[in-house]
Amino acid sequence: MRASQHNPFALRHPAVAFTYLVSAAAFAMAAAHPVYAALALAGSAACACCTRGWRAVAPGVPVLVGVIAVVALANALFVAEGTTPLFYMGERPVTLEALGYGLCSGTMLAAVFLWFSSYAACMDSAATASVLGRVAPTIALMVSQVMRLVPQFAARGRTILATERAASAAAPRTARERAAGNLRAASVLMGWGLEDSLTRSDAMRARGWGCGVRRTSYRQDHLGRADIALLAIVVALVAVNIPLAAVACAQFSFYPTPPQLLAWWGYVPYAALMLVAPALYLGEVIRWRS
Repeated sequence: MRASQHNPFALRHPAVAFTYLVSAAAFAMAAAHPVYAALALAGSAACACCTRGWRAVAPGVPVLVGVIAVVALANALFVAEGTTPLFYMGERPVTLEALGYGLCSGTMLAAVFLWFSSYAACMDSAATASVLGRVAPTIALMVSQVMRLVPQFAARGRTILATERAASAAAPRTARERAAGNLRAASVLMGWGLEDSLTRSDAMRARGWGCGVRRTSYRQDHLGRADIALLAIVVALVAVNIPLAAVACAQFSFYPTPPQLLAWWGYVPYAALMLVAPALYLGEVIRWRS
């Protein structure tokens, strides 16, 4: 299994993880509502703990808290809308509504980060190509290349810097020399990447990419009855939540004064969508123990 011993999507068809994680991330990005943002953060954190393990998620919690705080403070300081001033910076008021909108936006951003971390734990480049290779081959290629090249560039950058540090006689002594060394390392990294891009494009052309023939998938994943049932549940929850989230977001606004939040049955389907991954994880735990 990937990342966590009881990764709920490890034994499922890649289409299940792709549909669920992409839909959840889309809701987290689109639903600018306090309740939806809170549910998205809780659901994304639970899913990340299930797919990656809580030990891998815990070190990133301070970073996510910092992201939420920075977005909230930035919005409160630079947006002077709202009717409830907390204090004044010169003649500009810092309002409670602007702070609340920033907290909601930061929570949404943190939830998106967690959803994509779960995607990286569940979907490698081969799984992405398996799902999108026939439907959208260009998008599948872009996603798989990004997932491969980003860590490769980071590793190559560390290699270049380690090589420079090994030459102690040429070690930078001033801030200007360190800046010049970083620019030189970036230039070497970009040249290395451009050279690889030419080799990679020649290799893809030699393998028939873009010849017009319908491509086949080299990863054969069987879509079983349990996968179909789970996909149907996820699609049904997504279909139900789209109009409900649209209604909730249309009826709520932070400016000039947000309305009072009331208990509403429309939040229940979204909470159920957020509980899909923990429910699958609990089922895997029970199966392993039995």
